[in-house]
Amino acid sequence: MTTLQPDREGRFRALYADAYADVLAFAQRRGHPDQAEDVVAEAFLVVWRRFDDAPRRRDDARAWVFGIVRHCLLNARRGQGRQDALEVRVASASRNEPGEPSAELIDLAAAWRRLRPAEQEVLALTVFEDLTSAQAARVLGISAATYRIRLMRARRALRGHLAPGAFLTELMEAQS
Repeated sequence: MTTLQPDREGRFRALYADAYADVLAFAQRRGHPDQAEDVVAEAFLVVWRRFDDAPRRRDDARAWVFGIVRHCLLNARRGQGRQDALEVRVASASRNEPGEPSAELIDLAAAWRRLRPAEQEVLALTVFEDLTSAQAARVLGISAATYRIRLMRARRALRGHLAPGAFLTELMEAQS
């Protein structure tokens, strides 16, 4: 087996050229074909960032890339699962005709726009990204306790912008 080129950029380019088509096919077989290119692009970004950890031998480096692509596929599936679950919850809550936004969704969208960007970010990390307080705190570079306080305040602010007794207000309180 041959080793990769000694310089970092050159080694990365060689690995990319060698593995791209194979990992793209791998991603297309295991994930949604329309998302495969995005998953592979995300994976190669991870590869570049962690390239100092890459094995030096060609075959080992290729296997390492496949592992990273696999993790990116799993993350994409989890994200899609959260999106699907949210759609199911919203659809079951809606009493309107298909395709028409419910009054609750319209109220929520209006309330969301009234939040400060920092409040939106805190809520999104918990609700949309499904991160724990500790994980979300790491994303923001703050302590978990500080994150929980910000989350409580953001939920309170969102509730304040929603009509009292609204379905979404009750749903948010149930998640608290």
